[in-house]
This record gives sequence, structure tokens and C-alpha cells, in this order.
Amino acid sequence: MTKKSGRILAIDDNADILFALKLLLKPHVESITTSTDPNKIPALMADESFDVVLLDMNFTKDAISGQEGFQWLEKILEIDPSAVVLFITAYGDVEKSVKAIRAGATDFILKPWQNEKLLATVNSAIQLRQSRNEVKDLKSKQQEINTILDQPFADFIGISPGMQNVFNTIKKVAATDANVLILGENGTGKELVARALHRNSLRNNESFISVDLGALSESLFESELFGHVKGAFTDAKADRPGRFELASGGTIFLDEIGNLSLPLQAKLLTVLERREVTRVGANKPKPIDIRLICATNMNLKQMAMEDSYRQDLIYRINTVEIELPPLRERPEDIPVLADHFLKIFSKKYKKKINKLPAKVIKKLTNYPWPGNVREFQHILERTVIMSESPNLEESDFQLSSLPTSSEGFEFDTYNLEDIEKQIIEKVLRMNRGNVSKAAADLGLTRTSLYRRLEKHGL
Repeated sequence: MTKKSGRILAIDDNADILFALKLLLKPHVESITTSTDPNKIPALMADESFDVVLLDMNFTKDAISGQEGFQWLEKILEIDPSAVVLFITAYGDVEKSVKAIRAGATDFILKPWQNEKLLATVNSAIQLRQSRNEVKDLKSKQQEINTILDQPFADFIGISPGMQNVFNTIKKVAATDANVLILGENGTGKELVARALHRNSLRNNESFISVDLGALSESLFESELFGHVKGAFTDAKADRPGRFELASGGTIFLDEIGNLSLPLQAKLLTVLERREVTRVGANKPKPIDIRLICATNMNLKQMAMEDSYRQDLIYRINTVEIELPPLRERPEDIPVLADHFLKIFSKKYKKKINKLPAKVIKKLTNYPWPGNVREFQHILERTVIMSESPNLEESDFQLSSLPTSSEGFEFDTYNLEDIEKQIIEKVLRMNRGNVSKAAADLGLTRTSLYRRLEKHGL
């Protein structure tokens, strides 16, 4: 059985009209409330939220002009600006109808009505109200999200000179359409910079599309980024837009751009130069309007000198370059980040955690943080989860035993391939086989580490 929906308020000084409305609508709506006294409208609307208000245009004080009905329409919209109001009158004409719509009414019903038409009109009005509520909820949620994100750069915070330089560059560059290349080790917050640039840009109401190029195989690259048409390959069962099309009008963020092979670099460069994409299996290109932001932890200039990266692509993607300092180079940010994450995780796990004492801060500051802020965040979260006291001590923080220098690594060979294999094996053992943590310690992406594991047969 179809669930009834819609709460109706009907106001008419004719009790017979209200009885007829109730008889007609009751089987089809969730509830219907009626009153012959329009003065009760404010109290009724205060007690309950109505989806549709059926309002008589002509009350006994002013039986023909409809002026009193217009006054009550104004009052209803004052109480609830998103109210859906249907005027009912026996004296309707085109002029009154147009005036009613302009005044804020949704539709106009003449007495005597046709039952089927009235039911259809009320049903459409209920759907309109539901749509308005959904839009209102979405706007409210988005506003709340934006409020959280803009404090001032969400989890992307710091008081160190290096981070202040990053913030200042973002403020200068965000409102432009300049291509930006973000450099930094894994875990420093490159995607947070990209999102901050988008939120503070003129495109902030459009899409932000993030693509991890390190996770894309060569065979999927074109299909994922440029889209495909139905039948282009075995699994292409329908037309599908690529990430560039989805980002058109907004921002596309290409993470791990240093991982692209030379053939894929050439394909990407062509799209960026022509500002158009051609779906796999199609002949006609589609124009795109995107703001490009890229990120990598690799030295692209060194790669270009070694002929493994195109110099012209580097020029294309880094009109402006933003380099994020590693956490070990900004120790003054450790207390700020600690307070920030402790507040978040204390609230998340419903625990009371006091401010960290100086000796704990010193321990955290002396640690090299190979996984940068991402590792710092995970350590703080794990510590809060495991804590049994509001006062955290040094022993509560289980930091990796990864050596900070070459000490602790002894090699019986000078072969670089063998040394790389031994280092990966050692770091994996220290992290008990956790690939994500090992990759962070090694300064690699998970994808890059998996490639090396496969290469060395590990």
C-alpha cells in the first residue's frame, strides 16, 4: 500500500466547503486540519508544519475583491517563507489568478472544483513542498560543511613561517584561474591545499573533482579521465563522461601527477593545450572549462633532466608552485596540531582529554614524523581511543621505531636494487606488514610501494 504523504491546512468560512475538502482529501493525504476562522492560522502553523495551505480568497468581510485572502497569504508567507499556498475562490478570473501567483500563491482553484483536478493540484503542491524542504536541507548541510571547512583551512592549520607562506600564496592565487602545482611529501596535506584553493575561487559553487593518478592503470587512464561511448570496449555498456567533463566549470585536482608514463603525459598535455577531450570511441571532441591543480611528491624537474618527464607538461601545470614543508621542519606547529586533533577526537569518542604537558609535546616534537600530518593525526586518534585517563603521558604515544638516519641499516651489497629490496623488507617488518604505514615511512604512495613489492617479488 502506498504511504500517504502531505499535511494539509484548509481555511474557509464555509463549513460545508471544509467538510467536502476533508471528505475528498482524507483518503489521500497524511492529515488535514480545517478551520472557518482565518485568525487561527498563526496558532495552527505554530503547532504544526503544513505542506500545503488551502486558503479561501474571499471571506465574509470582503466577499468579492479577495483582499482579505491576499492579506492572509502575506501573513502565511511571513510565518513560513517556503509555504505552498493554494487559493480557493468562487469568483476567480484571470486577473485575480495572476495577482495571486505574483503575491506568492502556488496555484488557484475555482469553486465548484473537479475532484480529479483538485487532487492532482494538491498532489503537485505536496511534491513542490517536499522539493523545497530537500533543497533547504541541502543548503543547510552545505552551509554547515562550509562553516566547518573554513576555519580557516579546516585541518590545514599552522603558525610556522612555512605554513604562513603557504596560506598567503593560497589567498593570492585562489581567485585566479592559474594552474597550480603543489609539492610536498606524503601526508603534508596537498589535497587540503587544492580544496582550499577551490573553496576560495570564483568556481567554488561548481564541482571539485579529485583524481588519484597513482591508482589509475594505463589501460583505464583515457576512459576515466576523458570518458567513453557505448561499445568503445567490452565493458562500455553505456556512454560515460570522464573526470574532465564532470569537472567542467569547476576544478580538477590531479594527484600523484609524477606517476604518469611518458605516453600518458603526452595525452594529458594535448587535452590541456586544446581545452577539449574526446571520449574513447568517439570522433567529436567536447570543450572543457576547468581550473587545473596538480600535486606530487616527486622532483619533476630532476625527472625532466633524466628524460622521464616532459618539460613542456611541467610548464603547463605549474604557473604557480606551492611547496608544503614537512612536519619535522615546522616544530612550532606540533602544539597547535595536537590541540586541534585532541579536540576533534575527544568529541568524536566522547572522552575528556586535557591539554598535553610540555614533556609530551617535546617527545612529539623530537619525532621526525616520516608520515607528516597524516601520521600525526592517526597517532593522536589512536592515543585518544586507547586512553584511560584524561591526562596523557609520554608512554601513551606509541611512535614508530624507524631510525632517523642510516644507522640501523646494514647492507652487504652496494647494488641499489638489492639495497632497495632490503629497506622495503625492513620497513615492512617494522610496520608488521602494514603496507599503508610502510609506504608512508618510505615516502611512497601505496601504489608505488605495491609496484616495488611486485618488482622485488615480495
